[in-house]
Amino acid sequence: MKRVLLGVGNHLSRDDGVGPAVARAMDGVDGWMTIDCGIALENASGIVAREEPDLLVIVDAAQMGLPPGSIRRLPIESTDRMLASTHGLPLSFVIERIGAAVQETVLIGIEPGDLTFGEGISEPVSKAADALAEILRGGDAERVPALEASGSD
Repeated sequence: MKRVLLGVGNHLSRDDGVGPAVARAMDGVDGWMTIDCGIALENASGIVAREEPDLLVIVDAAQMGLPPGSIRRLPIESTDRMLASTHGLPLSFVIERIGAAVQETVLIGIEPGDLTFGEGISEPVSKAADALAEILRGGDAERVPALEASGSD
């Protein structure tokens, strides 16, 4: 199975850097290609199209109305919750553009606590990044709980 993880986020907006942190934690894990997209998810679309992965996982900070550090799988229709949609091209556009090359796309959001200017991720979000990387190393993105329709547990 060919798997690609795209970590999206701004390293200079504290918890918004969680996507790249997960990508770094997954770097070198057998069976995964990981890309730290920074704020430009669209720049990785050509690589994804060329690789034609069975599974594409996109990780970013997402405002879901949950406690900081909460991790959820989001439906594709919920791209507006993910901060990637504020960085460059809309996430929905990028997903549509690469959709034909990917068997399955999974969006994973981690609730940020601190989006102020500066480097460094808060403790609950950093722990969530490590926990998510551990889940993904096991190869089962489905273990990440899905966001309920109300946006809360």
